[in-house]
Amino acid sequence: MGSTMEPPGGGYLHLGAVTSPVGTARVLQLAFGCTTFSLVAHRGGFDGVQGTFCMAAWGFCFALSVLVVACEFTRLHSCLRLSWGNFTAAFAMLATLLSATAAVIYPLYFTQLECPPEPAGCTARDFRLAASIFAGLLFLAYATEVALTRARPGQVASYMATVSGLLKIVQAFVACIIFGALVHDSRYGRYVATQWCVAVYSLCFLATVAVVALSVMGHTGGLGCPFDRVVVVYTFLAVLLYLSAAVIWPVFCFDPKYGEPGRPPDCLRGSCPWDSQLVVATFTYVNLLLYVADLAYSQRIRFVPTL
Repeated sequence: MGSTMEPPGGGYLHLGAVTSPVGTARVLQLAFGCTTFSLVAHRGGFDGVQGTFCMAAWGFCFALSVLVVACEFTRLHSCLRLSWGNFTAAFAMLATLLSATAAVIYPLYFTQLECPPEPAGCTARDFRLAASIFAGLLFLAYATEVALTRARPGQVASYMATVSGLLKIVQAFVACIIFGALVHDSRYGRYVATQWCVAVYSLCFLATVAVVALSVMGHTGGLGCPFDRVVVVYTFLAVLLYLSAAVIWPVFCFDPKYGEPGRPPDCLRGSCPWDSQLVVATFTYVNLLLYVADLAYSQRIRFVPTL
């Protein structure tokens, strides 16, 4: 179902798309995003998986921000067959998470107060420091949009603008971190129990993505039963599944009978299965808490699927 059509007779250009508080935040996102990856690409430099991730995150966020601002300014979003309110809310939350991650990773791996050796020298250091500052400002700009568009208690809004909807994006993001740790030599295939945990992570991730996709496409009314009830039931099942993983994974990874209770002394940093197992365990508990919070909020949401 498409977004609500604009009333006839109105102007083709919507100045509020760039002059309203949300519009101003989006303009700042464009300015800070363009400045950040320009500084890095020009003289700051990047390499490896970490640098590639940062540039990809900034480029992705900038490209979609351009699309959002252009569609809002020209009112073309009324022609798109999707729920525009759900789409912008979901993207703002995802961009906040991506920009926050990049704002931490880039300074951590590439920025230091000492000047690197020539030919980079102090110029590269200065560019990296400036890029780190603008990366932080970019995160604040996206976080501001989330704060401005988030549905307040009792307010009727699109589902992705509610706390429950925003938590869905965070849950999927945390699941991606878990998958990244799983494929990094976590040895999850040693036991059927740990394979069950991987199945839990995958099932909950796919279901969460499906909920987000249905909301963004505006198809929540075609499920045959109320969407809010489906969300509550699914979230309750996800809590139970993650609770099982939160018990099973640490037992089969850190109990002396099955795994290592402490980090092996001969385990190299950066390529140690124990580290990956610890990351999975940590973010399993993070996602469990997110699903519990989601369950608490999803029972009192009020939203309009096509907003």
